[in-house]
Amino acid sequence: MITQSHFVDLPTATGSMRTYVHRPSGDGQYPAVLFYSEIFQQTGPIERAARLLAGHGYAVLVPEVFHELNPAGTVLAYDDAGRDKGNADKAAKPAESYDSDNRAMIDWLAAQPWYDGHVGAMGFCIGGHLAFRAALQPEIAATACFYATDLHSNTIPNGPGQHSMDRLAEIRGELLMIWGKQDPHIPAAGRAQVYQKLADAGLDFTWHEFNGQHAFMRDEGERYDAQLALTGYRLALDLFGRVLR
Repeated sequence: MITQSHFVDLPTATGSMRTYVHRPSGDGQYPAVLFYSEIFQQTGPIERAARLLAGHGYAVLVPEVFHELNPAGTVLAYDDAGRDKGNADKAAKPAESYDSDNRAMIDWLAAQPWYDGHVGAMGFCIGGHLAFRAALQPEIAATACFYATDLHSNTIPNGPGQHSMDRLAEIRGELLMIWGKQDPHIPAAGRAQVYQKLADAGLDFTWHEFNGQHAFMRDEGERYDAQLALTGYRLALDLFGRVLR
Protein backbone atom coordinates (compact mmCIF):
# COMPACT_ATOMS: atom_id res chain seq x y z
CA MET A 1 0.00 0.00 0.00
CA ILE A 2 1.43 3.38 -1.04
CA THR A 3 1.57 5.97 1.76
CA GLN A 4 1.76 9.72 2.13
CA SER A 5 3.23 11.84 4.92
CA HIS A 6 2.77 15.35 6.27
CA PHE A 7 2.68 17.10 9.62
CA VAL A 8 0.23 19.22 11.57
CA ASP A 9 0.82 21.49 14.55
CA LEU A 10 -1.93 20.68 17.02
CA PRO A 11 -2.94 22.98 19.86
CA THR A 12 -2.67 21.31 23.27
CA ALA A 13 -3.06 22.49 26.85
CA THR A 14 0.72 22.91 27.04
CA GLY A 15 1.41 24.46 23.64
CA SER A 16 1.61 23.57 19.96
CA MET A 17 2.54 19.94 19.29
CA ARG A 18 4.03 18.98 15.95
CA THR A 19 2.50 15.67 14.89
CA TYR A 20 3.64 13.67 11.87
CA VAL A 21 0.89 11.90 9.94
CA HIS A 22 1.65 8.84 7.81
CA ARG A 23 -1.35 7.27 6.08
CA PRO A 24 -2.41 5.37 2.96
CA SER A 25 -2.58 7.43 -0.21
CA GLY A 26 -5.82 7.93 -2.07
CA ASP A 27 -9.40 7.87 -0.92
CA GLY A 28 -10.77 5.68 1.83
CA GLN A 29 -11.22 5.60 5.58
CA TYR A 30 -8.78 3.89 7.90
CA PRO A 31 -8.29 3.15 11.59
CA ALA A 32 -5.63 5.24 13.31
CA VAL A 33 -2.68 4.42 15.54
CA LEU A 34 -1.10 6.95 17.89
CA PHE A 35 2.58 5.99 17.65
CA TYR A 36 4.98 7.15 20.35
CA SER A 37 8.70 7.52 19.82
CA GLU A 38 11.65 7.00 22.08
CA ILE A 39 13.08 10.04 23.90
CA PHE A 40 14.73 11.09 20.61
CA GLN A 41 11.38 11.97 18.91
CA GLN A 42 10.80 11.15 15.21
CA THR A 43 14.15 9.77 14.14
CA GLY A 44 14.69 7.76 10.95
CA PRO A 45 13.89 4.42 12.64
CA ILE A 46 10.68 5.83 14.13
CA GLU A 47 9.56 7.30 10.81
CA ARG A 48 10.25 4.00 9.04
CA ALA A 49 8.29 2.09 11.67
CA ALA A 50 5.37 4.51 11.32
CA ARG A 51 5.39 4.19 7.53
CA LEU A 52 5.45 0.40 7.87
CA LEU A 53 2.26 0.55 9.93
CA ALA A 54 0.71 3.02 7.49
CA GLY A 55 1.51 0.66 4.63
CA HIS A 56 -0.70 -1.94 6.31
CA GLY A 57 -3.71 0.35 6.14
CA TYR A 58 -3.48 2.60 9.20
CA ALA A 59 -3.31 6.35 9.67
CA VAL A 60 -0.34 6.74 12.00
CA LEU A 61 0.20 9.85 14.12
CA VAL A 62 3.67 10.45 15.61
CA PRO A 63 3.62 13.33 18.12
CA GLU A 64 6.71 15.15 19.29
CA VAL A 65 6.53 13.86 22.83
CA PHE A 66 8.53 16.75 24.35
CA HIS A 67 7.01 19.54 22.27
CA GLU A 68 6.88 21.89 25.29
CA LEU A 69 10.64 21.66 25.74
CA ASN A 70 12.04 21.89 22.19
CA PRO A 71 11.50 23.82 18.97
CA ALA A 72 9.14 22.12 16.53
CA GLY A 73 10.98 19.64 14.36
CA THR A 74 13.60 18.72 16.95
CA VAL A 75 15.18 15.29 16.50
CA LEU A 76 17.78 14.14 19.02
CA ALA A 77 20.75 12.06 17.94
CA TYR A 78 21.39 8.51 19.14
CA ASP A 79 24.45 9.59 21.11
CA ASP A 80 25.32 10.61 24.65
CA ALA A 81 24.25 14.21 24.18
CA GLY A 82 20.92 13.19 22.66
CA ARG A 83 20.32 10.63 25.37
CA ASP A 84 21.11 13.14 28.13
CA LYS A 85 18.79 15.76 26.61
CA GLY A 86 15.99 13.26 26.08
CA ASN A 87 16.23 11.94 29.63
CA ALA A 88 16.24 15.49 30.99
CA ASP A 89 13.09 16.23 28.98
CA LYS A 90 11.46 13.07 30.30
CA ALA A 91 12.21 14.16 33.87
CA ALA A 92 10.80 17.64 33.20
CA LYS A 93 7.39 16.75 31.73
CA PRO A 94 4.56 15.72 34.09
CA ALA A 95 2.64 12.57 33.20
CA GLU A 96 -0.61 14.51 33.14
CA SER A 97 0.59 16.56 30.16
CA TYR A 98 0.59 13.44 28.01
CA ASP A 99 -3.14 13.08 28.71
CA SER A 100 -3.89 16.43 27.09
CA ASP A 101 -1.57 15.55 24.19
CA ASN A 102 -3.56 12.35 23.62
CA ARG A 103 -6.83 14.20 23.83
CA ALA A 104 -5.69 16.71 21.22
CA MET A 105 -4.79 13.97 18.73
CA ILE A 106 -7.99 12.00 19.27
CA ASP A 107 -10.14 15.12 18.89
CA TRP A 108 -8.27 16.12 15.72
CA LEU A 109 -8.71 12.65 14.25
CA ALA A 110 -12.47 12.86 14.72
CA ALA A 111 -12.61 15.71 12.21
CA GLN A 112 -10.60 13.94 9.48
CA PRO A 113 -12.55 12.48 6.53
CA TRP A 114 -10.05 9.59 6.15
CA TYR A 115 -10.47 8.40 9.76
CA ASP A 116 -12.92 5.52 10.31
CA GLY A 117 -13.49 6.07 14.06
CA HIS A 118 -11.26 3.28 15.41
CA VAL A 119 -8.01 4.13 17.17
CA GLY A 120 -5.19 2.28 18.90
CA ALA A 121 -1.75 3.14 20.27
CA MET A 122 1.79 1.80 20.00
CA GLY A 123 5.24 2.85 21.16
CA PHE A 124 8.84 1.95 21.87
CA CYS A 125 10.80 2.59 25.09
CA ILE A 126 9.27 5.65 26.82
CA GLY A 127 6.89 5.54 23.87
CA GLY A 128 5.75 2.13 25.11
CA HIS A 129 4.84 3.83 28.38
CA LEU A 130 3.14 6.69 26.54
CA ALA A 131 1.13 4.24 24.46
CA PHE A 132 0.08 2.65 27.76
CA ARG A 133 -0.81 6.14 28.98
CA ALA A 134 -2.90 6.70 25.84
CA ALA A 135 -4.89 3.56 26.72
CA LEU A 136 -6.41 5.58 29.57
CA GLN A 137 -8.44 7.42 26.93
CA PRO A 138 -11.79 5.66 26.39
CA GLU A 139 -11.46 5.67 22.60
CA ILE A 140 -8.25 3.60 22.57
CA ALA A 141 -9.30 0.03 21.79
CA ALA A 142 -5.91 -1.67 21.31
CA THR A 143 -2.42 -0.82 22.54
CA ALA A 144 0.97 -2.36 21.72
CA CYS A 145 3.69 -1.48 24.24
CA PHE A 146 7.30 -2.39 23.40
CA TYR A 147 9.73 -2.49 26.37
CA ALA A 148 7.83 0.28 28.14
CA THR A 149 10.13 2.10 30.54
CA ASP A 150 9.12 3.69 33.83
CA LEU A 151 5.93 1.67 34.36
CA HIS A 152 7.59 -0.23 37.21
CA SER A 153 9.19 2.89 38.66
CA ASN A 154 8.20 6.43 39.58
CA THR A 155 10.70 8.26 37.39
CA ILE A 156 8.21 10.30 35.34
CA PRO A 157 6.96 13.22 37.46
CA ASN A 158 3.28 13.00 38.37
CA GLY A 159 0.79 14.21 40.91
CA PRO A 160 -0.90 12.07 43.57
CA GLY A 161 -2.64 9.12 41.96
CA GLN A 162 -1.41 10.12 38.51
CA HIS A 163 1.21 7.45 37.87
CA SER A 164 0.07 5.34 34.93
CA MET A 165 -0.10 2.20 37.08
CA ASP A 166 -2.38 3.99 39.55
CA ARG A 167 -5.06 4.42 36.87
CA LEU A 168 -5.48 0.91 35.54
CA ALA A 169 -9.23 0.98 36.14
CA GLU A 170 -9.54 3.50 33.30
CA ILE A 171 -8.16 1.13 30.64
CA ARG A 172 -10.92 -0.39 28.50
CA GLY A 173 -9.02 -1.76 25.51
CA GLU A 174 -6.76 -4.76 24.90
CA LEU A 175 -3.05 -4.52 25.70
CA LEU A 176 -0.05 -6.20 24.06
CA MET A 177 3.03 -6.04 26.30
CA ILE A 178 6.38 -6.95 24.72
CA TRP A 179 9.70 -7.05 26.61
CA GLY A 180 13.34 -7.98 26.17
CA LYS A 181 14.76 -10.25 28.85
CA GLN A 182 18.19 -8.66 28.46
CA ASP A 183 16.86 -5.12 28.87
CA PRO A 184 18.64 -3.46 31.84
CA HIS A 185 16.07 -0.65 31.96
CA ILE A 186 13.23 -3.02 32.92
CA PRO A 187 14.69 -5.87 35.01
CA ALA A 188 12.87 -9.12 35.68
CA ALA A 189 11.57 -7.89 39.03
CA GLY A 190 10.14 -4.78 37.39
CA ARG A 191 8.45 -6.79 34.65
CA ALA A 192 6.98 -9.15 37.25
CA GLN A 193 5.60 -6.17 39.18
CA VAL A 194 3.86 -4.80 36.10
CA TYR A 195 2.48 -8.22 35.16
CA GLN A 196 1.00 -8.76 38.60
CA LYS A 197 -0.69 -5.37 38.67
CA LEU A 198 -2.24 -5.89 35.25
CA ALA A 199 -3.46 -9.34 36.26
CA ASP A 200 -4.84 -8.10 39.58
CA ALA A 201 -6.73 -5.35 37.74
CA GLY A 202 -8.34 -7.93 35.45
CA LEU A 203 -7.16 -6.23 32.27
CA ASP A 204 -7.33 -7.86 28.84
CA PHE A 205 -3.66 -8.26 27.95
CA THR A 206 -1.15 -10.50 26.21
CA TRP A 207 2.42 -10.76 27.53
CA HIS A 208 5.58 -11.66 25.58
CA GLU A 209 9.17 -11.77 26.82
CA PHE A 210 11.88 -12.34 24.21
CA ASN A 211 15.63 -12.84 24.37
CA GLY A 212 16.32 -9.30 23.25
CA GLN A 213 18.02 -6.16 24.45
CA HIS A 214 16.51 -2.75 24.98
CA ALA A 215 15.63 -1.10 21.63
CA PHE A 216 15.68 -4.37 19.69
CA MET A 217 13.03 -2.88 17.36
CA ARG A 218 15.25 0.07 16.34
CA ASP A 219 16.75 -0.63 12.91
CA GLU A 220 19.91 1.34 13.68
CA GLY A 221 22.63 0.35 16.11
CA GLU A 222 24.04 -2.83 17.54
CA ARG A 223 20.96 -3.90 19.52
CA TYR A 224 18.66 -4.27 16.52
CA ASP A 225 17.30 -7.79 16.10
CA ALA A 226 15.56 -8.08 12.73
CA GLN A 227 13.93 -11.41 13.52
CA LEU A 228 12.47 -10.17 16.80
CA ALA A 229 11.40 -6.92 15.17
CA LEU A 230 9.45 -8.80 12.51
CA THR A 231 7.80 -10.91 15.21
CA GLY A 232 6.91 -7.76 17.13
CA TYR A 233 5.36 -6.07 14.12
CA ARG A 234 3.34 -9.19 13.34
CA LEU A 235 2.00 -9.32 16.89
CA ALA A 236 1.04 -5.65 16.82
CA LEU A 237 -0.57 -5.89 13.39
CA ASP A 238 -2.49 -8.95 14.50
CA LEU A 239 -3.82 -7.02 17.50
CA PHE A 240 -4.80 -4.00 15.42
CA GLY A 241 -6.31 -6.18 12.69
CA ARG A 242 -8.51 -8.03 15.18
CA VAL A 243 -9.61 -5.07 17.25
CA LEU A 244 -9.55 -1.97 15.05
CA ARG A 245 -11.08 -3.40 11.87
